[in-house]
Amino acid sequence: MILDLNHYLQGLGIPMIEKKTDGLSLWHFESLSKCGGMTHFVSTRQGGFSPPPYDGLNLSFNVGDDPERVLSNRERLARALEAPLKGLTTARQIHDSHIAIVSESMGGKGALDDDQAIPDTDAMVTDVPGICLMVLVADCVPLLLCDPEKGVIGVVHAGWKGTLQGIAGKTVTVLHDAFGCTPGSLLVGIGPSIGPCCYEVGPDVASKIEHVFGTTRDRLCKISPRGKIHFDLWKANRTQLLESGIPDQQIETAAVCTCHHPDRFYSHRFEKGQTGRFGAGIMIR
Repeated sequence: MILDLNHYLQGLGIPMIEKKTDGLSLWHFESLSKCGGMTHFVSTRQGGFSPPPYDGLNLSFNVGDDPERVLSNRERLARALEAPLKGLTTARQIHDSHIAIVSESMGGKGALDDDQAIPDTDAMVTDVPGICLMVLVADCVPLLLCDPEKGVIGVVHAGWKGTLQGIAGKTVTVLHDAFGCTPGSLLVGIGPSIGPCCYEVGPDVASKIEHVFGTTRDRLCKISPRGKIHFDLWKANRTQLLESGIPDQQIETAAVCTCHHPDRFYSHRFEKGQTGRFGAGIMIR
């Protein structure tokens, strides 16, 4: 049964804020919303022009949807954000841990088609105003980061492979090394993704999880009543952020399972691979 999302959010006390603009429903983290001079969002699948199985606000050119409809969806998103479409910046995500430092000349890569997207990258950081960094997801974990003191932002796409490669922690390191950001000044939002309730993994993946995180049966891996292993991607990424030095109170987790809410968000697992992608992005004004 699909639960009512607003009831679900209220029950968990989730600090996300829904704003409807130009017919689109965009979600925002409370702490990131207080960062002056920055804007961020997590889109849903509602609104947009794509037909089934991509209905409606599919933002990916790589899932089989009509490219013209995807472009129209991105144009509508840009209007809702009051941002230029050509500032939208995406990467060709490959479930790895490469992090791109996005310079002014790289702004807008991938905005109009995937051929120009930043190659082989799963996280991006920048201090350039007007560049909207966006990752595309449909069960993987999107992370949004900002340093309001330094005026620096970042986005991360963390599936199980990227998580086990430590992409969240590596992004914090890049922010420190490239821009002088201290972990104590960073704010992070962990967006909607597949939750531990639904993310069943096999023994081979569970073995890799334990190799990286240690004995995690009581923390990151749970055994369901059916005897299946479930992986907690939210806690795994939060653990890496905490170990990087970010204070617990500066990390917000949406705790919304995309597989439980395919009416609101795209879910690769629920829809058996035939679906679109929603976006999570952040920009310095």
